[in-house]
Amino acid sequence: MSTVFIVGAAGKVGRHLVKQLADKQHHVRALHRRAEQGAELSDLGAMPVSGDLTAIDVDTLAGQMRGSDVVVFTAGAGGAGVEVTNAIDGRGLELAVDAARQAGVRRFLLVSAFPEAGRNKDMGEGFENYMTVKKRADVYLAATDLDWVILRPGTLSDAPGTGRVTAGPAIAYGDVPRADVAATLVSLVEHSEVRRTIIELTEGDRQVDEAVAQLGRA
Repeated sequence: MSTVFIVGAAGKVGRHLVKQLADKQHHVRALHRRAEQGAELSDLGAMPVSGDLTAIDVDTLAGQMRGSDVVVFTAGAGGAGVEVTNAIDGRGLELAVDAARQAGVRRFLLVSAFPEAGRNKDMGEGFENYMTVKKRADVYLAATDLDWVILRPGTLSDAPGTGRVTAGPAIAYGDVPRADVAATLVSLVEHSEVRRTIIELTEGDRQVDEAVAQLGRA
C-alpha cells in the first residue's frame, strides 16, 4: 500500500480521492486549511495535516510530505478570482513541486485543465487567466526530474461515478464525474509505470484500471 499526500484534499475531487484511497487501504495524508475540514477528512479515512497553501513555506511543507510515496495536487481556486488563482493554482503548485523534490517524493500527480475548456464561450478575463496559470503549472512540473503525471479532466460533474472513462494523450472533449477523476488518480497511484505523461480524461466505456493500464503499455 502507498502513502499518499493530497494537496487539495478538502475539495470536491479531493474528498472522493481520500475515501477511495482509504477504502483500498492506502495511507492518506490530507492537507487542509480549516479545523472543521480536518475532522471531516479524518472521518473519510485520512490523517489530517494542517496547512495553508498560500502561507506555508517550502521547508514546512516538505517536512509534512516526507515519507510519502506519492503527492497528488488537486487544489484549485474554484473561481475565487485572479489573485487566488495565481496563489493556489500557480504559486501553490510550484511550492508543492519544490517541497516534493526536497522531501524526496518522486511521484507527483497533478489535476490540471482540459485545453478545450471554455472554447467558443465568453468565459471572461478570469477564466483566461485560469487557463494560462494552469498551463504554466503544467510546464513547471513537466520540466522537473519527478515521475510526474498531468491529468486533464473534461468538464467536472457531480453525477455518480460509473467507473468507466476515456483516457489518452489527445481525446475529444466531454464531461466526467468527479468520482471518476478520483478513481483515475487512485489507479495512477497503483500503476507507477505510467509516468512523465499527460492524460486527457472524460467519461467513456473502458474500466478505469483497464484504461490506465493500457497507457502504461503504450
